[in-house]
Amino acid sequence: MMELEFFGASAGVTGSCHILRVNQRQILLDCGLFQGGKEEEARNRGPFPFDPASIDAVVLSHAHIDHSGRLPLLAKQGFRGPIYAQNATRELCRVLLLDSASLQERDAIYQNKRRARKNQQPLEPLYTTDDALDALQQFQGLKYNQKQDILPGIVIRYQDAGHILGSAAVEMWLSENGHSRKLVFSGDIGHYGTPILNDPAPITEADVVLMESTYGNRLHRNRELTEDEIGEVIQAARHQKGNILIPAFAIGRSQEILYMMGMHYDDWELDRWNIFLDSPMAIEASKIYWEYPHLYDEEASELRSRLDTMPKLQAVHFTSSVAESQAINRIKSGAIVIAGSGMSTGGRILHHYKENIWRKECHIMIVGYQAYGTLGRRLVNGDEQVRIHGNYYRVRAQIHTVGGLSAHADQDGLLRWIGSFTSNPHVFVVHGDPDVRESFSELLEDQLQLRSRVAHTGDKVDLLAL
Repeated sequence: MMELEFFGASAGVTGSCHILRVNQRQILLDCGLFQGGKEEEARNRGPFPFDPASIDAVVLSHAHIDHSGRLPLLAKQGFRGPIYAQNATRELCRVLLLDSASLQERDAIYQNKRRARKNQQPLEPLYTTDDALDALQQFQGLKYNQKQDILPGIVIRYQDAGHILGSAAVEMWLSENGHSRKLVFSGDIGHYGTPILNDPAPITEADVVLMESTYGNRLHRNRELTEDEIGEVIQAARHQKGNILIPAFAIGRSQEILYMMGMHYDDWELDRWNIFLDSPMAIEASKIYWEYPHLYDEEASELRSRLDTMPKLQAVHFTSSVAESQAINRIKSGAIVIAGSGMSTGGRILHHYKENIWRKECHIMIVGYQAYGTLGRRLVNGDEQVRIHGNYYRVRAQIHTVGGLSAHADQDGLLRWIGSFTSNPHVFVVHGDPDVRESFSELLEDQLQLRSRVAHTGDKVDLLAL
């Protein structure tokens, strides 16, 4: 039987994970962490719905933690096979997974202090740095457009998805007992026209497409208008003598923002500001971005050839240490702080919120998707009071949702990508909020006359019966 079974990212936008069964072999497509509120994140401690030791290989679409973050746990629980990834993804995962392991260890220490006061049994970290290092040893890097036999009857090829550096849509040629199917796993599809990266590569042939739908019900703001809005926020904050806080994902978004600031350095008058990239992980990721110019689009590649460092910002400070980060909070005016986490669920951005969120002259720019249950989502929704590190703070800072910076394709982009297929594939819609998945699936049927259905957790599909 040639079978596809859906797990994570089939009831929301995090925890991407699906199983493909061919020739009595099991291939995992992604293995990501659940992110969001406490209930969502508690799912990470639940058992896998399969035996990790039974998995023969993992095919990873890209490095983001909601796609890769449970790989150390998978290895910890018995998985010993190869993890295939685009070369740049492999490098970024070294940064992301080690950082995630460190966070898991620190969180366990914090939780166990609280549990000890209640005479409760201590918790182990979800996984450790050693677990992450073990998983990283299992990675095998591939180039874009390189066909690779990974198991009997299974050939894969990565195509540029244009989402973050190394992100890929995966073509998979499957054969079993004289029967064949071609499956395409979209991963996360990038926003067409995004700076630095190429547009998503078109794919024309497939029998089955497993497709994300994060922004399947909305359109992003025009890129030029988005950049104008950022410039206006910077100007307003300067006149009001406040700071600007930007919660940003360490990989992808942070690099894009710095690139844009470099391109607009003069017209945004950034020489009047102190700009901080306050994220050790984002700093390391930026170094990796710098080493892969052959994956840039034409404009960024040309700029890269003329610069010694990325980005060329005279006023940027890369703050790795805790002491450097703490020092930023003594600045009451004229600071632009880019810090994680992207959904404001933890990290250094929370410390900066505590010093600035109650100040009406300060500004917060939300520049990425905010999952249900996160602090970022509450800010977008206009909550007047939020809880940070156990204390409540009144939200007086000005909140700006800058949707045009999304690394995900919007509805038009998703339709453009799936519209490249000429083979009328069966489409299974995943990786979106429930209402979005339903509406996008209906759109595929009505507008493109595709055979589409929403995939739910635990659903199984016999690919040979399609």
